[in-house]
Parts: sequence; C-alpha cells; structure tokens
Amino acid sequence: MNFFSRYKKIFAIIGFLLLVAAMAYLIWQVFFYKEPVVVPGDANPVISGGLPEAGPGTGTGTTTGSGTGTLPPGQASGPPNPNEPNPVAIGGLTKTEPLTDRAVQNPTLSRNGGVQYYDNQDGKFYRIDENGNPVLMSDRVFYDVENITWAPDKDRAILEYPDGSKILYNFSTKKQVTLPNHWQEFSFAPDSSKIIAKSIGLDPENNWLVVSNDDGSKATAIENIGTNGDSVYSNWSPNNQIVAMYTDGIDFNRQELYFVGLNNENFKSTIIEGRGFQPEWSSEGDRLLYSVYSTDTNLNPKLWLVDASGDSISQNRRSLDLNTWASKCTFSSNTTVYCAVPENLERGAGLFPELADKTKDNLYKIDLTTGSRELIAVPDGAYNISDVMVPADNDYIFFTDKQTGQLYKIRLR
Repeated sequence: MNFFSRYKKIFAIIGFLLLVAAMAYLIWQVFFYKEPVVVPGDANPVISGGLPEAGPGTGTGTTTGSGTGTLPPGQASGPPNPNEPNPVAIGGLTKTEPLTDRAVQNPTLSRNGGVQYYDNQDGKFYRIDENGNPVLMSDRVFYDVENITWAPDKDRAILEYPDGSKILYNFSTKKQVTLPNHWQEFSFAPDSSKIIAKSIGLDPENNWLVVSNDDGSKATAIENIGTNGDSVYSNWSPNNQIVAMYTDGIDFNRQELYFVGLNNENFKSTIIEGRGFQPEWSSEGDRLLYSVYSTDTNLNPKLWLVDASGDSISQNRRSLDLNTWASKCTFSSNTTVYCAVPENLERGAGLFPELADKTKDNLYKIDLTTGSRELIAVPDGAYNISDVMVPADNDYIFFTDKQTGQLYKIRLR
C-alpha cells in the first residue's frame, strides 16, 4: 500500500499519457488513416459470367439474367515496376497525358475523332487536331458561357448564360439565333435539326415539354409537366423513338419510369430501384444505362441497364454491380461502356454527390454482351473523372479532371 501511495502521482501521469496516446490513435484511425491503394500489376481483374439479376419488384418491368462468375487471369501482365505507369491501358497504373494546360468546359467528341471544348478563360471554342494541338472553331468570343448542349453533328450548340439568356450557334454557317429564356434542359434530335426543352412559365399550368426546330421556330407543346419539372428529363433517344422521360415515386427505394414520344405513344413503363435517376442512352437507343441510389446501396449510386425500345421496354433490367454515376460513363458502341468508378465512396454520396468531389477514380470497361466488368486503367494521378469520351476508333479515352478542369487522354491500344 505504501508503495502505491508513494508513487500514486507517477502512476496517474503514466495512465494519463497512455489514455492520451490511445485517444490520439483512435482519432488517427477514424479521421486520417487511409487504406493503401493496391495497384493491379500481374493480373487484370475481370468479372465475367453475366450481369446480376435485379431484385423482385412490381410494375410493368420484367427481369432476367444471372450473376455468377469467377475472376480469370487478365489479358496482359502489368509493367515490371508497379509504380511505373504503363503507356497503354491494360489494367494497372497507366500513363495519363494532359491535352490542355487550363480548364475546359463541356467537352465533346468532334467529328474527326478528337475533342472540342469551350475555354473559360478566353471565351473561345477549340478543337484538338490530330497532332494534339488546339485549333479555333470560330474567331468569335462568347463571354461567360455557363452551360453548353452540343448537337450530334457537333456543328451546333446551345449556349446558356448566367442571366438566363440562350442562343443557338452554328459553327459551320457562323450564324446564331436567340432562344426563349424560359426554355430549359435542352436535347437535340439525332439529326440535329430539332430540339426538345422544358418551357417553364410563371404559372405551373404553363409548364410544358416543347419540341421545335433547332432555331426555336415551329415550337409545339407535347406534354404538360405542371409542378413536376424536377422529375422530367429531356433526353432524345438516338433511335428517335423517345424524346423525354419522367419518374413517379412508388416508395423511397423505387420509382416508375415513363417514356414520352412525339406522337402521344402509349409506351410501357419500367421500375427503377432508387432515387437520383441519371440516364444515358446506348448508341442505338435500344437500351438505357442509368444510376440510382437507395438504402440497399448505402445511399450510393449504382449502375443499372434496361431495354428501352418499343415492345421490349422494361425487359432485361439488371444491375451492372458498379457504384458510380451514369454521368461518369459513355458508350463506345452499343455493347461496350466505359465508366469512371470511385475507389471509395462515403455512405450517402448518391444523396450528396459533393461527398465524392475529391475521390480518386479508376476506369472500367463493361461488355454488355457477356456481362464482364474489367478494370482497364488506374490513372497515374488522383483524378476525379468526368466527361468520359471514347472515339469510334477506340484508340483513346478522353476525360476531364473535376479538380483542375483540364482535359486528359489515356491510350487504349
């Protein structure tokens, strides 16, 4: 007893120091520790054997498919040194080349297989030539453009400004026309000659989906949207069947998706398994890639695929089993999709996308015929990827980094 009494203060100090050390360790584990990134080296992860089938649901949709499979060896081994980037995307750390030294806005593939974009700093539009050099698309300066909607022919674009004004500019004819300020969320027809938009008036009864010529002439109201504008998506399909979609909630984890045509067609609907709907049409417009979040996915986005043409609407609905947004994906053909997939997602990133603004993304290739999902590239930098683009020759994959806004490319072969 005398021993402990004599050294009580020393034991108290030691105990306090141990407690502080334990608390510091816990704080480090919770807030600062990060799992080490394992860079694929000798194997190229491929998940094959078909796409997982969707869970049971109600409504008009039907679900098919199975989701079994193994992880076979990769197509090629990685570089001898896993820390040295490979010049071509074969599954490991991959060389990523900048195409611009400053931020770009709303890039899109050009007709020659390159990329064209708007430069925020000088207000001009550029096209990357075959030598990787920027070439002016027009001598005109367009100051403070806020958003750009490109036509499929890549010669026309709708430019939106912070004050709400909108113009359509034709880079071939060098002509521009003014569009109504109250039109929003544009989408071009496959031949680029027409547009669809949401016409939002002061009175909800005057809110309509409208279709017009690309210059805004001959506007026709096709569907009253009332107060449901946030659930309506202007999105003209490549096969010219669908011009828009809208969703109606069933419960938190399910919505019914309806399709709108030009001629009051009675298309079937389908069930989607969550909220935060983001759609992307396949190249031929017969299938719809989309992402949604739900409580089943920790409120994180998940990719799905469903048939979306004619009598096949709602068939073959299935999960692609990747947690990312459809806006981070692109179709390089009707059966091949490339997607940027975050390495890690905090719970709730679907509901609050800003949680993923600084997440490092890797690139995956999805074969919709076999259902395989293949990690094709780990970019050699912490890029938060958006605007994914793959030209028809499949030689490169282009993207922008959300943090810098710069344009980059990776060799696919």
